[in-house]
Amino acid sequence: MIPFAAVLSDLDGVLRHFDHAAQADIEARYGLPLMKTAFDPELIMPPTLGHVTETQWAESIAVALGGDERARQAVGEFMKIRFWVDEEVRALLARVRREVPVVIVTNAMDTLEHHLDLLGLTGFADEVVSSARVGVAKPDRRIYEIAAERAGAEPGRCLFVDDRLQNVEAARALGMTAVHYRTYQDLAAVLG
Repeated sequence: MIPFAAVLSDLDGVLRHFDHAAQADIEARYGLPLMKTAFDPELIMPPTLGHVTETQWAESIAVALGGDERARQAVGEFMKIRFWVDEEVRALLARVRREVPVVIVTNAMDTLEHHLDLLGLTGFADEVVSSARVGVAKPDRRIYEIAAERAGAEPGRCLFVDDRLQNVEAARALGMTAVHYRTYQDLAAVLG
């Protein structure tokens, strides 16, 4: 028996993972601060809030890295980094979904639906709350409220799971039970 009315789970870093070794390799080969640049709040927030596309974000990274052919090649490789589903987490959340709604809550871009399809996750969750679609991103309290509302559950009856501590703390501030995800065991300990 799941002791929550809904489970709200982050996507990246919990259910989906990226090849960080490949990211580091690209940075080393090109000698460019790719990750720092790509995730600079001034560059990452517009696509995360749905104001620009992922393609426009990639172009903004290339421009910030100098705008030359080398920068564009590095960004091109970065945009093709391999990603995959953590099958243990998928199985656990699928089992939980037989008892309570599961909602993916993610800071994402306009390509999220395509990525979910590539991962075989289309229709996996009862709802998907994408920051690019709702116009607010974690840790803004509104995205948690939207997720709970879509799950049909009061925030205080939701379990929220995220790999970023600031997002976990924001969920707790709203009254949710929250798990700071680092390994599968963090989630399994709460959901069995």
